[in-house]
Amino acid sequence: MTQFLTADDFARLRDIRATQPAMIGAALADRRRREVLRGDGRLFIVAADHPARGALGVGSNPVAMADRYELLDRLATALSRPGVDGVLGTPDIIDDLAALGLLDDKIIVGSMNRGGLRGASFEMDDRMTAYDVPTMVASGIDFAKTLVRVDLDDPGTVATLTAMRDAVTQASAAGLPIMLEPFLSNRVDGRIVNDLSTDAVILSIAIASGLGASSAYTWMKLPVVDDMERVMAATTMPTLLLGGDAGVDPDETFAAWEDALSLPGVRGLTVGRTLLYPPDDDVAAAVDIAAGLVHTDL
Repeated sequence: MTQFLTADDFARLRDIRATQPAMIGAALADRRRREVLRGDGRLFIVAADHPARGALGVGSNPVAMADRYELLDRLATALSRPGVDGVLGTPDIIDDLAALGLLDDKIIVGSMNRGGLRGASFEMDDRMTAYDVPTMVASGIDFAKTLVRVDLDDPGTVATLTAMRDAVTQASAAGLPIMLEPFLSNRVDGRIVNDLSTDAVILSIAIASGLGASSAYTWMKLPVVDDMERVMAATTMPTLLLGGDAGVDPDETFAAWEDALSLPGVRGLTVGRTLLYPPDDDVAAAVDIAAGLVHTDL
């Protein structure tokens, strides 16, 4: 992969963090903002909130996302491509990108709950450990995002649902769009596995849709599964499609996205590892293909 950022960029980032941390807040406040939806009314967001939940693996490499400098370089490449509307991340990622000056005219989606660490005994008790609504509003973050995994056999789900209720209520009161990523999940051989059957996805949508005192600002972030027509018939909320795990044939993945993007209610893609760590390591090419599927006028 061709490097986008330089050693000088990273040296400046380290210096800002060590000696001028107030510059990060200033960079967020001073960045050039945009409307969430404009032009064709569709969104292509690059996701990078996986590391904060202890999920560093991509495909067969369990530590692919461990090198923060490499991850930032891949994100910088992605954000430079036409048709990329923004980025989804936890505060550490967003602060790095802001300090590097990469967020002008981009949508920032703040990831809120990362407490359900991958592999932890408390994984289903996915509390808010990253952004909160007041901070996002004050910092000029454009969008909120939460993961909503529901395990009917795990008492930790109750705390997660309560936290989601509060987040949706606060976001709606603040006029902040909030994206819910729901799954029905259960433990298989000690691991949390998401049920990607059509009926399970539809049930997860029904549960997530009722969270909070108002759904006026709620969006959905949904996997591409079989019979997406039925899935999209389960909600009136604007929906972004998530990318899924890397390792699947890229052509099959792009074809599935293209089909699902044609459905009523689907507003675009929120994709991370699949595009940031493609099999051929050509981030720009993978991002360009996905951008063309979302914004067909590119």
